[in-house]
Amino acid sequence: MAVKANKHGFDRRGMAVMKEERVMRKLMRNKMKNLSMCLLAVLISAWAFAGCGAETSGLGGGKAGAGSLRLAPEEYPTVDGSTVTIPLSEAVASAVMGISVDEARQYILHNKTHRAYINLVDGNADIIFVTSPSEEELKYAKDNGVELEVVPIVSEGFVFLTSSENPVKNLTLQQIRDIYSGKIVNWKDVGGEDKKIVAYQRPENSGSQTGMLDLVIGPDEIMPAPTEKVIAEMGSLVDAVAVYTNEEDAIGYSYYYYVTDMWKNEKVKLLAVEGVYPDKETISNGSYPLRTAYYAVLRADEPEGSNARRLLDWILSEQGQRLAEEAGYVRLGS
Repeated sequence: MAVKANKHGFDRRGMAVMKEERVMRKLMRNKMKNLSMCLLAVLISAWAFAGCGAETSGLGGGKAGAGSLRLAPEEYPTVDGSTVTIPLSEAVASAVMGISVDEARQYILHNKTHRAYINLVDGNADIIFVTSPSEEELKYAKDNGVELEVVPIVSEGFVFLTSSENPVKNLTLQQIRDIYSGKIVNWKDVGGEDKKIVAYQRPENSGSQTGMLDLVIGPDEIMPAPTEKVIAEMGSLVDAVAVYTNEEDAIGYSYYYYVTDMWKNEKVKLLAVEGVYPDKETISNGSYPLRTAYYAVLRADEPEGSNARRLLDWILSEQGQRLAEEAGYVRLGS
């Protein structure tokens, strides 16, 4: 398998931003403005550290410690990734280049999970911030003679959601598997009302579909979903799950950060799994059973000391983890 985990476990200006990514940028603008003060604190800390003798790259290059990385825009690696890591990517670029989040956006274009993996393998990206690779993405890398290095950078929870009107609050993993294999089709069988279960899925090779198949139910067990029950965009899935009727009630899945920070919908609630409700504490300490991560992925032959590797080291540093936390993500747990 063409994946290498290290010890920590198209032209970006020429491609159009996906519709939902444009919506996401608008929704996140106020959040990222609030983050600007946190970024300023990180930068001041880095500059103070540099003043005490650390070597920094400045605008002309040079060696830098992981906690004090500075890169000029022309030095910044080509970054791609998932929709859900856009805010992280923008915050990191802003901090490392010493520019505002708005200015940093011109250097960041995430083409969603699957395309990001393709771009990395094809040499059109230096580093990507994504969910774990699907079998198809691993095969594509192997077929092209590329070994992937997959490094967790922040913790995350894979979550299940339903309408806020649904009385069901908790599901076991086996109940979830039975719902998505077609064995359970009515909410009354899991302690709810006598209503049909509408089980939404995501498209093959999307980050959340890969997470579902990796963490919950295998590809041979999950029931084939009618086309209308496969939701292309994560935001559309959240909104579809929010719909509550007298005849049926839906369930879907996503990632904690996306549902709680990027696409909030007050008509949707998260479900506890095995009696543990997903929040930052339970995800961080591992008590929530469906803990996963967002990853930085590089080609394994990425040269040591390259700006892509230096960027990864910075994200894993205390400054980088603190920035991720301020942006709403869960820093790597124990």
